[in-house]
Amino acid sequence: MKIEVLVRLSGFLTVLGLMASWEMIAPRRCLTTSKVRRWIANLSVVVIDAVIVRLLFSAGAVGAAMLAADQGWGLLNQVSWPQSVEVLLAVLALDIVLYLQHVMFHAVPLFWRFHMMHHADLDCDVTTGLRFHPVEVTLSMLIKLTAIAVLGPSPLAVLIFEVLLNATSMFNHGNVRMPASVDRVLRWFIVTPDMHRVHHSILPRETNTNFGFNLPWWDRLLGTYRPQPAVGHEGMTLGLEQFRDPARLTITGILLLPFVGVPGNYPLSRDL
Repeated sequence: MKIEVLVRLSGFLTVLGLMASWEMIAPRRCLTTSKVRRWIANLSVVVIDAVIVRLLFSAGAVGAAMLAADQGWGLLNQVSWPQSVEVLLAVLALDIVLYLQHVMFHAVPLFWRFHMMHHADLDCDVTTGLRFHPVEVTLSMLIKLTAIAVLGPSPLAVLIFEVLLNATSMFNHGNVRMPASVDRVLRWFIVTPDMHRVHHSILPRETNTNFGFNLPWWDRLLGTYRPQPAVGHEGMTLGLEQFRDPARLTITGILLLPFVGVPGNYPLSRDL
């Protein structure tokens, strides 16, 4: 377990540092609020989430995979396939579970209340990819543990997925510029910052698209893909229409949003 923590922490710090440097060298958009203030709030949430997850789920997702292997739980523990095939299938399966979970957090008004803390950020950068309410993180972990019990992925597959998820979340929330030709090719294989930024638009019809974190295929296959925002990336407004006061977006303020804020017109169920 110490190796798992070391791998995940090393990956987290490396990607955070690389993306923060890229944002300074080649930003995609001008920030509208104080970067220091946002980073303090967003990174504080990361610490709070990590503490809560460790207290509630001491073994974590990798530990759950080890338990499933010991007990013979899950589909993949019933077969003897090459490790590379098993890891690939596990990562794909866990990724589509994550996609469906993300759609659910937009479709169910109660879940949306907690997820809207993520969307209330008035800018979108590497730290936005880490900004999730502790209740949402807890629910997400419960869903992940259930998926692991049903699927039976190896601990290695779960560790790879966890590292990829954390890295791609920081990557695709990055306020970074890349050539349009590179983005067009890359978004066939991974969710790019320009693809995911559409999801953070203030317009509900754009917010309720591009749900993928790692892989872009589920959005394309299931009809939730939108290539670009209507007014372009420089012209679009990020965040939620009911939370426009930067003074409310302190660590205390954002943690209280689900309880004192209004959901607005964003839950997907309102469009059904």
